[in-house]
Formats: sequence, structure tokens, C-alpha cells
Amino acid sequence: MVLLTGCGSSKRAAFSMYDKKAVATYYHDKFNGKKTASGETFSNSKYTAAHRKLPFGTKLKVTNKANGKSVIVTVNDRGPFSGGFDLDLTRKAFMEITDKKTHGNLTVTLEIAK
Repeated sequence: MVLLTGCGSSKRAAFSMYDKKAVATYYHDKFNGKKTASGETFSNSKYTAAHRKLPFGTKLKVTNKANGKSVIVTVNDRGPFSGGFDLDLTRKAFMEITDKKTHGNLTVTLEIAK
């Protein structure tokens, strides 16, 4: 009899706090198919985000402060450029962590993967 252990990965990504109170919004569908600042083609069905300063490729854990739901996204664009927002999420990522599908922004925490 052979017993296999460790078939699944028990390693979890480690994250460090970046921003305890950020405001996230999401991209309009009109940006689908356009180039992001990193040169990638934008798709609202992916797990990506725009941030003004973080390097492209940065993995972020975004957690909705109201309900504790989180999602991991990759920074591939610059923005948001409208006042008061810190992060633009794709629609897919935003809808995964919101409870209010008709509300356009969330207060979130941002953690960076180590």
C-alpha cells in the first residue's frame, strides 16, 4: 500500500500591507480590447488592476473591508485618474468581492505579494 502525501501545494503566498484604506472602482467595458500602459490588451474578464505608482506585474491582494472578500490581481495599467480613487479593478475582480452589484466603488485594503 502506498500513501501519497503532499500532492497539493500547502504553500500560500505571503502578503505585506500596502494600504489599509484604499478606494477601488472598476473599468467601463469601453476599454475592452484597448492597450494598457504596460502594453497588454485590456479585458474586463481578467484579474488585473490599474495603480498610479506600483510596478507592472505587482500581485495585489484586494480585500473588501465591508465583507472580508478578497481577490488577487496583477497591476498592468496606470490610473485611476478620477478623483478619490486609488485602484481600478477589472469588472470581474470587482464583482467577485462586492455585495452591492450596483455600487461603483469599495473601501478596500491592499496587500502586496512578497
